[in-house]
This record gives sequence, C-alpha cells and structure tokens, in this order.
Amino acid sequence: MTRRGVRRIAGVMVSIGVALMGVQMWAPPTHMVALSAPTPACGAVPAGMARCLAIFMHTPARRADAAGGPSGLTPSDILSAYHLPATGAQGRTVAIVDAYDDPNAEADLGVYRATFGLSPCTVANGCFRKADQRGGNRFPAPDAGWSQEISLDLDMVSAACPSCHILLVEADGPDVPSLGAAENIAATAPGVVAVSNSFGEAESSDELGWDGQYFTHPGIALVAASGDSGGAGLLGGGGPIYPAASPLVTAVGGTSLTRSATPRGWSETAWSGSGFGCSAYEPKPAWQGASTCRGRSIADVAAVADPQTGVAVYNSYQSKGWSVAGGTSAATPIIASIYALVGNTGSLQGASRAYAAVGALNQVAQGGGNGLLGILGSAPSSPDAGYHGPTGLGSPWGTNAF
Repeated sequence: MTRRGVRRIAGVMVSIGVALMGVQMWAPPTHMVALSAPTPACGAVPAGMARCLAIFMHTPARRADAAGGPSGLTPSDILSAYHLPATGAQGRTVAIVDAYDDPNAEADLGVYRATFGLSPCTVANGCFRKADQRGGNRFPAPDAGWSQEISLDLDMVSAACPSCHILLVEADGPDVPSLGAAENIAATAPGVVAVSNSFGEAESSDELGWDGQYFTHPGIALVAASGDSGGAGLLGGGGPIYPAASPLVTAVGGTSLTRSATPRGWSETAWSGSGFGCSAYEPKPAWQGASTCRGRSIADVAAVADPQTGVAVYNSYQSKGWSVAGGTSAATPIIASIYALVGNTGSLQGASRAYAAVGALNQVAQGGGNGLLGILGSAPSSPDAGYHGPTGLGSPWGTNAF
C-alpha cells in the first residue's frame, strides 16, 4: 500500500473516532450568542430511576422584554418549520408528566407566552391545570433540574399549539411506579387527547408489566422521548430507553434545525445525540413494518432537539430566566401537541398513523454523526422509504401524519 493510501485510511479512522466520541463539529447559529456548554437538566440517577432529558445552553439573564428578544427558536419558528396552524385545538388538552414540583410553573409559562404574544394560559381562565400523581394538589418537593424540564415542556406545547390547554401532572419522584401513577391521572383527565413524557430509564424486563399498568390508554396519544445519548450503546449511550421502547407510544427522536434558503425555509438533519435502537424486550408492532430490528424499533418521528439549534425557554426556579434548550425533551411535547391539534386519536395505536402517512413527513438527512452510525449498521433501518432510527420516518410537515 502506498504512503498516500495509509494516510487516507488513518484520516478516515480519526474521523470515525471523533464521531464516536460525540464531538460537535459544527458552529452554533449566529442568533445564539454567549451560550454556555450544553448541560443536562437532570444529572445521573440510580439504577431503576428515570432521568429527565432536557439539555440547556444558559444565556446571560435577560428581561422578558429585552431588545431583540430571547435567544433560541421561538413559537413562530416552530410553526413555520413544521407548517403548523396557530389555532385549531378547540380547547383540547395536552398533558405533561414529570417528576417533582415546579412551584413557578404557571408564572413562568405566563412570561413565555406574553413575551411571544400568545394568549394567557392560566388556572383562572381554565387553560392551565396542575395536579399531583393522585389527581390532587399535594404537590411533591420542588427540584431545580426537573423544574427546567417542566418549563421546557410547557413552553413547547405553547409553541407548537398555542390554542391547546395544558395539564401538568407531577409525580412524587422519578421511579416508574410514581411516574406511571401520574401517567394514569394524565391520560384519564377530562379533555386530554395526548400525553407528553420527556423522561426515560434503561430498558428492563419490568417494562412489559409497566405497559399494561401505566401505558394502556386507548384513544390517547402517548408520546415519549427517545433519549439524548445516541443509540445502540455508541456515543456514550446505553441503547433504547423506556417508555420510548414501548409499542404503545410514539417514540420521538431529535434533529438539528436551522433556517436555510430552501422552499421550506429550514434545513433539518439528524442530531448526533438522538436516542435510537432495537428494543431488547418489546415486540415489533404490526404497524411498524420491516426493519433490521427483530423487536420494536426506536424512534418513530422526530423534531428539533439539538441544543446548539435549540429553543427559547423561560424558567425562574433556581434559574436566571431565559435560556436555550434542547434534548429529545424539546421534540416530544411538540409531537404531542400536533396530535392535540388533530384531535382524532380514538383509533390510534402507538405511532401507527405516521407509518400509514410517510409522505406527510419531512425526510431528515442523516447528518450530525448518525449517518456514520447507519453505515456501521448500528442504526435500525428499513426498506420503507425514509426510515432511520435516530429520526424515524422524519419530522412533521403539517398535521396529516398524526
């Protein structure tokens, strides 16, 4: 072999090594200035506990009416990128399930909505409700990390569906039985058509029982984040997480989203942190079709999750206010909100509707490192048009796939 050939192979191996270490090789968009490094809202948790999946890029403290507005993608950006209507939910409710209490949830939601010209969503006007995992008002202890997650979830429902009502159900803790009890309250509350779950834990055989106990709610769109550590044990990840692995939910992966000079006006690629993989325990649902997985393939669909191209969020509980956020925690309430915009979830089974309407989704280029994973055979793929594990079938283009 020539010296030139050796150097070329060495260069390829170095590139692969860099990708597998999850190094971010792109520059943040110019509208995001003075951002810190990405920081998970929730740190490591003991085995058997779920972790919230929000990632924050903190900005200097700003007033809500600061000139130029907060950094990050705005509600108008989300509506534009995914071709969504600003109205139409007709009072339908998106429920959000999280652990611990955010004592400032309603007030912070008010700041976010007022900043971007959205109508108030309060307890007083019937738009916002908050409950504990028993359906009452004995809220759990507050937690700074989960409060950031809660703010992200509330703000993204507001961004994707400004006319939706919102129910926040707070579990006593991040164990699945507590979160599952909150799930049951959320899914059976009046007016709820979709439930957003921006948390997850490593798969185990226990999940087959949890499916029946906590995630069997016919007629309700259950939506779960696929995770933020890449997939299949690579990029520092541990493979699929629950409840995204359940065939009873729509598993949501993540993308990088930036403005571009295209007919759509936006460019979207797979985010290198997006969780994906083949479930070790859950069977393949009939609606999913063929793929390299014997069982359930994750994810189903995707939306913006890269914190480098993240969304504006306001949270004041032990926080300075405005920040930029990402993680599949951002994508999940966006997808749940689109289900609420449609409202017709009575016959829905998991993500079955998206698989029957692939043409109604944006195809997402597999950049940001996950293209390499696909080449290495680690990303579930499918002969069906456009399926890639990190982003599933693609991202929303209107509501027809939901």
